[in-house]
Amino acid sequence: MSNTKKLVLTALFAALACVATMVIRIPTPGTGGYIHPGDAIVILSGIFLGPFYGALAAGIGSAFSDLLGGYFIYVPITLIIKGAVAFLAGYTYRTLTKRGVKPLICVALGGVIDALLVVFGYFVCEIPIYGAAAAAASMPSNLIQGAGGLVISLILFPALSAIPDFKNLIRTKEG
Repeated sequence: MSNTKKLVLTALFAALACVATMVIRIPTPGTGGYIHPGDAIVILSGIFLGPFYGALAAGIGSAFSDLLGGYFIYVPITLIIKGAVAFLAGYTYRTLTKRGVKPLICVALGGVIDALLVVFGYFVCEIPIYGAAAAAASMPSNLIQGAGGLVISLILFPALSAIPDFKNLIRTKEG
């Protein structure tokens, strides 16, 4: 794949992550945050683009949603956490599919990685900002967000994999 195509797809997934995070927001009581479907795009960014480009797309797109949404303090935190999710989801997918693990199982593992990193990553980062009790209060909503990302990515993966260009991306990453 050419560098131009990689950059265009990375920008596309970044835009998708930003939009998916901003368009559907379900406020979480008491935390000031919200649950969104953007995590599915974060997971799929790593899977379709590979660890490096997926991390760029997911981190930048998700951080932009915080920037545009007025959650300025979260921009660097989100950049790192969502980038790490996509990197690990992509790395896990690439490694395990080469070993014969079914792709959908690898997507589900990406969702588990997302849930764990989102819950514990934001918890650790929020402790110095809000204190341990408030950081812990956001853990259940972050777990719901991670579970939603897992479910939505499992629904979207087969549909996207049926598109020839996306199928070629996966083949490139597996082989």
